Amino acid sequence: MSGEASNQERLSGVLLHVTSLPSYGGVGDFGPAAYSFVDFLASAKQRLWQVLPLSPTGYGSSPYSALSAFAGNPLLISLERLAQDGWIEWDRIEGLPGHEGPADFEAAMLMKLPLIVEAAGNFLDRAPDEQRARFQRFCKDNISWLPDYAKFNVLRRQYNYASWNEWPAEYALRKPDAMTAVLNRYGRELAVEQAIQFFFNEQWCALRSYCAERKVRILGDVAIFVSYDSADVWTNPEIFELDEERRPVRVSGVPPDYFSNTGQRWGNPLYKWGLLKERGFDWWVARIRRALTLYDMIRLDHFRGFEAFWSIPAEEETAINGQWVKAQGHDYAGGG
Repeated sequence: MSGEASNQERLSGVLLHVTSLPSYGGVGDFGPAAYSFVDFLASAKQRLWQVLPLSPTGYGSSPYSALSAFAGNPLLISLERLAQDGWIEWDRIEGLPGHEGPADFEAAMLMKLPLIVEAAGNFLDRAPDEQRARFQRFCKDNISWLPDYAKFNVLRRQYNYASWNEWPAEYALRKPDAMTAVLNRYGRELAVEQAIQFFFNEQWCALRSYCAERKVRILGDVAIFVSYDSADVWTNPEIFELDEERRPVRVSGVPPDYFSNTGQRWGNPLYKWGLLKERGFDWWVARIRRALTLYDMIRLDHFRGFEAFWSIPAEEETAINGQWVKAQGHDYAGGG
């Protein structure tokens, strides 16, 4: 899927996720190595750079186990570019893991993320009017998901990174009084989370512009399912197959096959496609619209699931006792 009509154009390129690039702080990011890689692609006459989902990662640091289908991964923010922009001092970066070596997500969470939080606080305290206006415009443009993602992240940290269904009921169920209390109690932390997403957006847009100048297009990945422990399910429980206590009723996977006699039980909650159809597939439309602001072209991971999906009762430990269920992909593709 692409934002441009280019069905007849044949392109070649390279799949390399951003975290694989050399960088300060444990994992690759939008720093100098990313720009050097784009130069390499251009010199090799490659026209595509394919990346995995850029979402904030949860369990296992997998980009396919994301905390949000809309937000960006803070670990992809370049500390060097933050220092160049004046949001953190260069000496705060010294001593971090160097440019080479394998990705270390745990080290990045422990060492890099606190520096990004510090930089976000500095931005909030002393950003000039022009950048503050850009930040406010970014928040307004993304109001459909950004405030809820910020609340989710702050509460997740408050409750020691437990899954949202293990939080106190008033927060897990998003009781109005509890949500108001979050706004009143954690105003600074919420603003920091939004500033971090602004950093992500600014740096990614700058890198995309650099790609465009060299005629390199970004091919992004959109996973069909989302994690149960995500801002998406916490914020929109009504569009997923959950029970009255907001636990999954049926989950995703694939049936037994040549590779596994028990199939694969992925565990993602399934969509209520009928309800989504009644709503004009609003959540999916918003998700694709967001993806097309991040990428030039998108790949829908496990596209098969838009036609039919393997539905497994949540209490089952394997995928054996699932069944194929028809989805509403044709209606979705036709715009509802």
